[in-house]
Amino acid sequence: MNAPHPRSRRAIAIPLGMAVATALAFLPNVSASAADSAAPQATAADATALSYIVNVRPGHGPSAHVKKAVAQADGTIVASYDHIGVLVVHSSNADFAKTIRDVRGVESAGATRNAPLPAQSTTDEGTPKALTAQQVADAQSAAGQDPLESLQWDLAAIKADKAHEKTLGSRKVTVAVIDTGVDDTHPDIAPNFDRDASVNCVSGAPDTADGAWRPSAAESPHGTHVAGEIAAAKNGIGMTGVAPGVKVAGIKVANPDGYFYTEAVVCGFVWAAEHGVDVTNNSYYTDPWYFNCKNDPDQKALVDAITRASQYAEKKGAVNVAAAGNESYDLASDEITDPSSPNDSTPSDRVIDPSECYDIPTQLPGVVTVAATGAKNLKSSFSNYGLGVIDIAAPGGDSTSYQPPAPPATSGLILGTLPGGKWGYMAGTSMAAPHVSGVAALIKSTHPHASAALVKALLYAEADGTQCTDPYDINNDGKVDAVCEGSKNHNGFYGWGTADALDAVTK
Repeated sequence: MNAPHPRSRRAIAIPLGMAVATALAFLPNVSASAADSAAPQATAADATALSYIVNVRPGHGPSAHVKKAVAQADGTIVASYDHIGVLVVHSSNADFAKTIRDVRGVESAGATRNAPLPAQSTTDEGTPKALTAQQVADAQSAAGQDPLESLQWDLAAIKADKAHEKTLGSRKVTVAVIDTGVDDTHPDIAPNFDRDASVNCVSGAPDTADGAWRPSAAESPHGTHVAGEIAAAKNGIGMTGVAPGVKVAGIKVANPDGYFYTEAVVCGFVWAAEHGVDVTNNSYYTDPWYFNCKNDPDQKALVDAITRASQYAEKKGAVNVAAAGNESYDLASDEITDPSSPNDSTPSDRVIDPSECYDIPTQLPGVVTVAATGAKNLKSSFSNYGLGVIDIAAPGGDSTSYQPPAPPATSGLILGTLPGGKWGYMAGTSMAAPHVSGVAALIKSTHPHASAALVKALLYAEADGTQCTDPYDINNDGKVDAVCEGSKNHNGFYGWGTADALDAVTK
């Protein structure tokens, strides 16, 4: 059986005339990161084995009773995150989750996927629009700017260019890109790369082999693009990141087929928590369910596990930032029709209540949820929204026909780094989240002893209040495309406002 296309941080519809660079931010069937070399070797049983999350009481590891029950149910513990009470288990027993949920000491348990191990492969499609050598050579930037900075309308939109006159950020601050992998050999990333905080978590257990965090040439450039947006060095080469003086790490969590499964995401958050990371960027949703409903025992276990892991990272000092999604959903509505879940078997339309069924990690407690804006500072045509759900907004790009930037910038999309020493355009809330991660890193640089809670409070307090767009008719066809609720300083399109990098370094 061929798996349907994964939808790792949202597929979005773009007008045919739009010259667009796309990857995981847009298209469903892109490949992602390579399986790590330290993952358990495939066996004949893997043809029918699934991966499971088993949640027990946090503390010193699973009890002997639970371990015995797992074995008796034909399960093998692959990883145990004792501090948060999360076990990663492989089993070919179709009744494993049902059986283990009845065991004393097990709080919840569920399958993380529908496709057997390893996941079925898909083809790579929708690569970013890379700048040609001639375009790089022709770019004209002002004195003191990196060569491609004139193409980065997004930096001025959040006053990052002015912030850089004050500070580039601190080398003591690290932002982890939990994503498809980061090419740390890129000349704009290499100067700021934090190797010690980087890892491959695809199997659910950390692989620290040198370079394990990198995508291969056939895999998605998504994580590399995100990393450059955050911390591309101001070094006279290429582009400039929002926080070009901080460090950036790569935590690879997407498997070879483009899926971000729960065990990998849990591993990523725990790794960040235990390696001094100050900010995590999460531009994805956790497969295979776009929304995970707590009245479903399998989905509840996934919500429980990632909630534990993300809150553990926050308690250790990390601010967790996540993309809101690209389906134009009102996440504060009474119901949403989800046509894409589960995306690793046979999806079907299901109507969910977004207050009971969660996009994870986006809708988890404590996570900074980011909506996207375009070059005219309006909500991007594709961006999800919702009063009380969206915390903050930042540039994620939009169709140039909807929101054209001021010259000399020519594209309404977001410039970022691409593997192999290249640069190119992408768009999506995947691109908005790294802008907020960069601003959070600048706040942490300015206030080095601030807790995660204080960094978030400053992030919201320093945001520029952005009035609701009413009516919102982004394509000018005479029809309202979305309804914004709330006040100038807190609404469903822009949350507490648009991120402000200058205030981050001056207040």
